[in-house]
Amino acid sequence: MKIRTLLLGFLVMLVLGLACWQVLASLCYHWNWAGILEQRGMLMRGWGLTILISLGALIGTVLFGLLLAIGQEAKEPVLRSVCRGYVELIRGTPLLTQLLLGYYVIAAAFHIDNKILAGIILLTSFEAAYMAEILRGGVASIERAQWDAARALGFNRKQTWRFVILPQALRRVLPGMAGQCASLVKDSSLLSVLGVAEFAKQTDVAVSTASSPLEGYIPMAIGYLALTLPLSWLARRLEMKWRAL
Repeated sequence: MKIRTLLLGFLVMLVLGLACWQVLASLCYHWNWAGILEQRGMLMRGWGLTILISLGALIGTVLFGLLLAIGQEAKEPVLRSVCRGYVELIRGTPLLTQLLLGYYVIAAAFHIDNKILAGIILLTSFEAAYMAEILRGGVASIERAQWDAARALGFNRKQTWRFVILPQALRRVLPGMAGQCASLVKDSSLLSVLGVAEFAKQTDVAVSTASSPLEGYIPMAIGYLALTLPLSWLARRLEMKWRAL
């Protein structure tokens, strides 16, 4: 079964590769890799900064999203309404608008001058709303009998969340969480509008300097794939491992 899957994957990649090659060949494009190779240091620094930003935002997104998901299930109506209102507000406006307003208005009001820190906070606040909805869906899928069984065993509400509800919910929403984490990595490219010298920003500078668009944007696509594909692979491995338990 694994051999068949590998062969099928190889065949798909081969077909896509041939199609891309045919498209590029039809453009009669004159390749100039020398110019973009001179800017490789800039590209690598941008890629490293994207990894740093994505890692910081990933941690914040999971923690903040979890708090928002739990808050929407709270008994206190005020807390529940605040969390729900925040999620709807964030999900109803585009990330680009939030980045511009967040940096030039909110971050300026709190005297946050570090663009990288501001970018991580703003990216976290946006992605956490979507992560909260994914987690809330997982919690909602847990049967009511699980809550009643935990109460019958003498668990308080905190213990029920920790030992009964969250472990089952996380298993069910793991693919969705992995997809959202991959989206976070790609969304980090929008921080370039704030002047953050991440991967996309540095690629634009390198392309402008070397006048080599395809030679710059193809490595950029590969660089983002190198970050998102391991996330998907890890999610599948964890899902298979937890399913076997």
